[in-house]
Amino acid sequence: MINGKRVLIIIPAWNEAESIADVVREVRGELPSVGIIVVDDGSTDDTAARAAEAGAVVARLPFNLGVGGAMRTGYRYARDHGFDVAIQVDADGQHDPRYIPKLVDALDEHDLVIGARFAGEGGYSVKGPRKWAMRMLSTVLSRLSRTKLTDTTSGHRACNRRLIEFFANWYPAEYLGDTIEVLVRVARNGYKITQIPVAMRPRMAGTPSNSPVKASIYLGRAFIVLLLAIIRA
Repeated sequence: MINGKRVLIIIPAWNEAESIADVVREVRGELPSVGIIVVDDGSTDDTAARAAEAGAVVARLPFNLGVGGAMRTGYRYARDHGFDVAIQVDADGQHDPRYIPKLVDALDEHDLVIGARFAGEGGYSVKGPRKWAMRMLSTVLSRLSRTKLTDTTSGHRACNRRLIEFFANWYPAEYLGDTIEVLVRVARNGYKITQIPVAMRPRMAGTPSNSPVKASIYLGRAFIVLLLAIIRA
């Protein structure tokens, strides 16, 4: 429980055996009263076993569906077990659980709260095409949601029971759908969105896949996903 609300932490994980146990233990140590489910997204390593050993409930998907598919599984678990709040935390350790109570507090007046990397806290930065894409997305989605959003691709998000029910029945699995398309659909359906500043940390393990070519591809895909999301919403 956090502020009288039953909170579930959903951790989508794909081949994160090196970091998942530390992430689960850190969340449990910081927030001992929350529920934790790790959705093992078709991992080929020991992610599921290490998450279970650390004390998390583990749901194993038979093959890799992507973050969207894993999160939908988590939202269904939250709905079926009566949680009031569901919060996404990444398996690589970049999300600091000390900000989670602030995310929960913001749900008193909003349905979806984004932990924003570019809102004045921490030194996280991006450059080049990825930065251009993020700025474009933030401008368009801020207008759709009628509030200022600076980090529309952040996966560190909290939602209330209304959206848990909504996401349990609909949640896109396509690339960037779990961030961009979700915001478009949520805004179009009249849910209230806001953000709070958070500081992101370096990955506990693994190597981020950044390169100029991949950044340019990201820019193109972001435009396409946003266009399709607006058309489909």
